[in-house]
Amino acid sequence: MDPELLERITARRAELDELEEQLAKQLAEVRAERDELAIAERVLERVSEQLADERASAAPAPGQVGGRAVMLIPHRTPDMEETMLRPDYQRILAAVRQAAGPVMARQVGEMLGVDVTVRSELEPLRGRLVRRVDRGWLRKLPDGRFTTRL
Repeated sequence: MDPELLERITARRAELDELEEQLAKQLAEVRAERDELAIAERVLERVSEQLADERASAAPAPGQVGGRAVMLIPHRTPDMEETMLRPDYQRILAAVRQAAGPVMARQVGEMLGVDVTVRSELEPLRGRLVRRVDRGWLRKLPDGRFTTRL
């Protein structure tokens, strides 16, 4: 065997061994970083789920009625702001609050621009007012008038 060729083979083998060692080290670093990323991903996923759950419990929840999506009115709690309600719900509460005193559904309808002479437009408004009473946003007096809870 040619000693020069044997020396070149030995040198190349040493180079490849060193390269293999470097690559193995880099591979270990890549795997460690991937593991860290997987952990970070799981943490982010959990935090996102928790935030989504908190938002869902604080915001009005969508529901289904007759196959149509509707927004349910959340029950009022001491820490819940009116701003959590849909804008049309906020307008109804504002109309009742702006009145000089307790108001009938017809008066609220007039303030909101509803054609109160048409029963099919006034009754849904009355229903919305009653739902706000049921959820604690308004109060209904025995004579049928509505007022704010405050």
